[in-house]
Amino acid sequence: MTETATPLLATRAAALVETLVADARALRVKVSEGPLGARIIDAGIAAPGGLEAGRRIAEICLGGLGTVAFETGPVFDPFPTLVSVVTGNPVLACLGSQYAGWKLAAGDFFALGSGPGRATAAVEPLFEELGLKEAGESVALVLETSQVPSPEVVVEVARACAVAAGQVTFILTPTSSLAGSVQIAARVLEVALHKAHALHFPLERILDGRGCAPVPPPAPDFIAAMGRTNDATLYGGQVHLFVTGPQDEARQLAQSLPSSTSRDYGQPFAETFAACDCDFYRIDPMLFSPARVTVTAVEHGTSFAAGALDPALVVRSFGG
Repeated sequence: MTETATPLLATRAAALVETLVADARALRVKVSEGPLGARIIDAGIAAPGGLEAGRRIAEICLGGLGTVAFETGPVFDPFPTLVSVVTGNPVLACLGSQYAGWKLAAGDFFALGSGPGRATAAVEPLFEELGLKEAGESVALVLETSQVPSPEVVVEVARACAVAAGQVTFILTPTSSLAGSVQIAARVLEVALHKAHALHFPLERILDGRGCAPVPPPAPDFIAAMGRTNDATLYGGQVHLFVTGPQDEARQLAQSLPSSTSRDYGQPFAETFAACDCDFYRIDPMLFSPARVTVTAVEHGTSFAAGALDPALVVRSFGG
């Protein structure tokens, strides 16, 4: 694995982070100095945050290589707010940056790190496969947490990224916050990429991608919030991938990707999560994928679709 000459993810995301900081008051986020001088951006713990903060944070998660936007539609009435994501570099944006794959734990603190800082650290085995490691002067990570990272976590991130602790930015988005709801729903394309990788589809053949999911209303109860944010994708998420290669492999990918292929499909995620004693690792990993998928074989002009939305379950999960 070699370091990239230009840290594409870190550089593009850094500009978005600084804009988020500059607009902190308008976005209702709080910027402060945390342990060892690390910068903390609170988007839903003590600060209220909001939808726009979540949209911008989702673009930071994508390393500045994707566009996240709000849409309105009647499918999940009375919940009209949707979030869409599109990227022309889905493997790098989604797997190289957005995927929450870096386990950060110290004492009572635990969170999964997402965002461009992952590519700078490149401590996950996935980066060896992607052939990706960036070198940057500063790094940003997004954490789905209601806690400020401990000094030990700051040290771990700074060392892994070879930067000073004061050059690390943590953006905190609790599951039960508005910003958290948006940035989690905006992972709808990422979960499709992650499952495609788990299915051993050649990543280099995924050219382009777009996804859309309903934005769940926040829930103060953690399990309810976890349920809503997952149901948004599992039962309300739609993804369109554009791939090269044989038509039959595009068809097979479309048929294998939807969440309905999982043994744990069919009930609200909160029920599945509770039945597994809130242990993600006891849930079938094939569940974590969009409800409906279309795969276009660009060299043949053919498209294949599979899966189905379940608006009734989504509305029930969202409290409608």
